[in-house]
Amino acid sequence: MSKILAIDDNQSVLNFLKILILQKNKYQIDTLQDSARAYDTIKNNDYDILLLDMDMPNVTGLEILKFIVKNNLNIRTIVLTGVEDIDLAISAMKLGTYDYLLKPVDEVQLFKTIDAAIEQNDIRKNKSHAANKFTLEDLQHKDVFKDIITNDENMIRDFHLAEMFAQTDNSILIWGESGSGKELIAKAIHQISERRNKKFVAVNAGSFAQELFSSEFFGYEKGAFTGASKDKAGFLEEADGGTLFLDEIGELALSIQVKLLRVLQEEEFYRLGSTKNMKSDIRIIAATNKNLFEEIKKGTFRKDLFFRLNINSINLPPLRERKGDIELLAGYFLNMFNLKYGKRIEKISDPVLNCLKSYSFSGNIRELMNIINSAIIVESSNVLTKKALPNYFLGNNNSSVGFEEGEMPQSLKNIEMMHIQKVLQFTHFNNTKAAEILGISRVSLISKIKEYKLNNH
Repeated sequence: MSKILAIDDNQSVLNFLKILILQKNKYQIDTLQDSARAYDTIKNNDYDILLLDMDMPNVTGLEILKFIVKNNLNIRTIVLTGVEDIDLAISAMKLGTYDYLLKPVDEVQLFKTIDAAIEQNDIRKNKSHAANKFTLEDLQHKDVFKDIITNDENMIRDFHLAEMFAQTDNSILIWGESGSGKELIAKAIHQISERRNKKFVAVNAGSFAQELFSSEFFGYEKGAFTGASKDKAGFLEEADGGTLFLDEIGELALSIQVKLLRVLQEEEFYRLGSTKNMKSDIRIIAATNKNLFEEIKKGTFRKDLFFRLNINSINLPPLRERKGDIELLAGYFLNMFNLKYGKRIEKISDPVLNCLKSYSFSGNIRELMNIINSAIIVESSNVLTKKALPNYFLGNNNSSVGFEEGEMPQSLKNIEMMHIQKVLQFTHFNNTKAAEILGISRVSLISKIKEYKLNNH
């Protein structure tokens, strides 16, 4: 039976919680009015859940949260407070608070939150009993991670977390910069989960205008708006029984966030133009490259939605923190694009590898892939050399490594001209394709062609 501790300076609140929780006959509950005794009580008892008031004399709720983090105690905290304070809520989130509920607490919501928190705590305990060093060999579902190339310990730890979280049906929030592999992790979770035989639907929330996203997300009835000539199922219906991956969740408009929150809480939604509620059987995995704590503080992201999504979370390290993976990934992309373009480039030169390892990769793995893609196109020898690398990359590289063997220094202007010429030749002077490979606009490319007097003669 799970053990709960409630700490509040108001004895009537504690009495209410004790009677309410004991009626369920599935939890043990202790109460504590004197917060000064909280440290010893928490440390000396194996509680699963802490129901915590924030505004208390002697020792505050925030101080208790800091104590839990400092001592690495395996207890999940649900904050119950009578004060709506965004700064306090954000501080509590950063200290690992599972949820933040306002008094008077809705009884149904409280028990749903307790049950979910206990489930997550079980996962955390399993994790703590696992080996200190995570390995690829210890994974139970190695095959689902085969498309994520890594030997990085932090990434492998995230694979293990993904396996654990896939066992539940909780929402998951994946944190990571653009290009760091968030969708690949989400797909892996889906493939391990009980929903693997249903659809995985991936949606970039930042790629839709507010009005369009609403109709695409929830679907619409015929005649709901001008142009709605027939009924249309939305992403929610498309993913029914499966997993809906919402990338760039921080880009969602507040009006859509409210509707998404209803889906998570009530498991139902309405098509646009309909008064008939539809049931939703989906698991939502969200991802963000934004600091959602800052977005909550600015008022652009809802605190209650954050707690509904962040039941489990995974933090993906950026490529610049995975230095050991850069050579591994570069070699993988070399083989991939050799096959695609019919090339026979045997290896990557040491100066190129040193350039890659010294670069910050703001675009992460996607940027590394594009750099190798572009370089393979223009390389004419059997070794990938610095002269084939994109000009922007060479111009922004901090590597102190010198030149390739026999290579003479050249101006950036000359390097740019030769690189553009090679890409144009590869695309048979198709300006649109060349601009796409070079990562510049077609207008900019035409301007460069005129500046350098490049042509197809």
